[in-house]
Amino acid sequence: MVQNIITISEKENRIVNMVKAKYGMKNKNQAIGFMIQTFAKHFLPDALQPVEKPARPTEKRVSNLEEMKKDLRE
Repeated sequence: MVQNIITISEKENRIVNMVKAKYGMKNKNQAIGFMIQTFAKHFLPDALQPVEKPARPTEKRVSNLEEMKKDLRE
């Protein structure tokens, strides 16, 4: 997580508070993050969209080599 200190106008602060209230968010950080994600989704071309990392595969214990080979073929 990255932390930033930002300076916004009173009008911008009211907008953040309205988004926070409308969507039932706990804090302004969630509202600002939501606004950034919405902007990116609607206004950035697909090539500039952030890429999400794939989920790590879960571990599976195998008792022998044959069982592992069988699992890899599936």
